[in-house]
Amino acid sequence: MDNILIKQSHSGASYFLKGFEIIQVKGLRTFVLVPLLINLILFSGAFYYLYLQLDQLFTWMNAFIPDFLSWLNFILWPLAIIIVLVIFSFVFSSVANWIAAPFNGLLSEKVECYLTGQPAPSGTIGDVIKDIPRTLSREWVKLKYYLPKALACLILFLIPVVGQTVAPVLWFLLSAWMMAIQYCDYPFDNHKIGFDQMKSQLIEDRPTALSFGFMVTIFSMIPIVNLIVMPVAICGATALWVDNYKSNN
Repeated sequence: MDNILIKQSHSGASYFLKGFEIIQVKGLRTFVLVPLLINLILFSGAFYYLYLQLDQLFTWMNAFIPDFLSWLNFILWPLAIIIVLVIFSFVFSSVANWIAAPFNGLLSEKVECYLTGQPAPSGTIGDVIKDIPRTLSREWVKLKYYLPKALACLILFLIPVVGQTVAPVLWFLLSAWMMAIQYCDYPFDNHKIGFDQMKSQLIEDRPTALSFGFMVTIFSMIPIVNLIVMPVAICGATALWVDNYKSNN
């Protein structure tokens, strides 16, 4: 099998885009399918529930809207659906990462073996299940790192003018940084490299990490496309690990 080789000079953004190619590799499709299905099921179920809630909300609102303004429904319905899609693309991506964490680690492992030409370690679904407590513990570490920073950004949103101007920029930067940490952590964790050590190495090459995170964040905002962002980002982050970090660890 021909390996996919990526030059170290490539930006973090190019590694994310390379993930779209990697998920199409025949031997990896099975491992891509699990995180993809988890994302699809969660997002579809959540969107259907929210659609029902919106339907009730608009029914209630129509009781107060005069007949001559009924045309507003043709504007408000599409607008509400777009807002829901964008917001919950972030929320349920986070939930999906928790649920799919063990399978994400497995996908990263298989991608690394493919890229390096090394034989894949023998393992069963039982091994994945046994590893669930450790992988969830790692997700909890990432969440504890993220929450104080997210809370600070939310507080900034409450400050008129200055805070509301700066907060959106900081929120986007934080989202990009956390996306880099979220997905680059899978190959690091597979090699039992601690969270702080992983974070330090990403900080040393922050432009690459941020450009990768920017791409993940932007694609996560696109409805429908965001359903495949998780496996694509895992594949791209693993390629980044192989080229930029593996030799140093």
